[in-house]
Amino acid sequence: MLRRIIFLLLLSILMTPISASLAAPPGASANDAKNVLTKIRWAVHTDAVTGAKRLRLVFDFTGPVKVNSSMLAVPVPSLILNLTGVVPGAGIGSNTKLDGTIADSINAVSNGKETRMKIDLPIMINDTDYKVFVLRKDPVTKRPDRIVVDINKPVLPANFHFTAGLKGKVIVLDPGHGGSDPGAIGPGKTMEKTITLAVSLKVKALLEKAGAKVIMTRQSDRDVYKPGDTAVEELSARASVANRNKADIFVDVHINSFVNPDVGGTATYYYEKTPYDLILAQTIQSNLIHDGGLENRGVHAANFYVLKHTVMPSVLAELAFISNPKEENLLNEPDFQQKMAQGIVKGIDDFFAQAAKMGGEQ
Repeated sequence: MLRRIIFLLLLSILMTPISASLAAPPGASANDAKNVLTKIRWAVHTDAVTGAKRLRLVFDFTGPVKVNSSMLAVPVPSLILNLTGVVPGAGIGSNTKLDGTIADSINAVSNGKETRMKIDLPIMINDTDYKVFVLRKDPVTKRPDRIVVDINKPVLPANFHFTAGLKGKVIVLDPGHGGSDPGAIGPGKTMEKTITLAVSLKVKALLEKAGAKVIMTRQSDRDVYKPGDTAVEELSARASVANRNKADIFVDVHINSFVNPDVGGTATYYYEKTPYDLILAQTIQSNLIHDGGLENRGVHAANFYVLKHTVMPSVLAELAFISNPKEENLLNEPDFQQKMAQGIVKGIDDFFAQAAKMGGEQ
């Protein structure tokens, strides 16, 4: 199943200076009886003590407004504001460009009854990195009803100084599942946990031959945390191996499954918490396709626990579909396992080369 894809589809006023302002022109077409979004303003402020930067957005309305907010990881990291009973004034919120560092742009989509404001971000942020609050109309200062959104500039959990090559790199490999958790099981009774370990051990051997230091979350058929643990305990234990050892990158190896046995191919997933996660996913995916020769199912953003909770660039690679009889047979062949291992290693090597060209630090 494409189970992991299904999981996805899952107090103050604005300070000066104002960096941008959009106002509804006279004679805007929005019905006067409706609550209208009339203006969007934004500015970036720097804390005088800490130096931390914050983007403040202010949305002005003709009447009281209610809002709920949420974060989306796909197709790009975004903060979503849902406004009920609101329509945007003419020209408001149509690809409004922002600072480009904390947030990229705003787009508004309205059906005449509800408006969805989509604030695109360079990388994912946590729920604690933003605030959304409502301020009522103030007759004294003549300020309208408004929503204020504060977004803190993300603080990367580590400074990355990547250099080209594999020698000396600390790489954590996570063979998916294991022990009490077999993972997906193919029609021929092949267990995902068996294949992920076999391929990961081959990746380890190739990386160590190239001079990398490789740490595996497991090197045998066992639970990483303890037998009978909860899913969160198990996943947290795997992420902790990478964080504790200050790994340069984290690679999670899995096998996909679907109800339709004809579905097959290779896909790689990432969570854009650093400027490098997408690059790592792209380089590994392209080399897996080149060496493994299966259908290219692409690179996708995902909310997977281990990708969110590892502080370094991380990916989860779905090598093939164990539910596809042909691919299940391939996964049991040592030669194919070696090809997929080579694809992962080449992808890692390409990643460090590209990251080094970027300067290795953001």
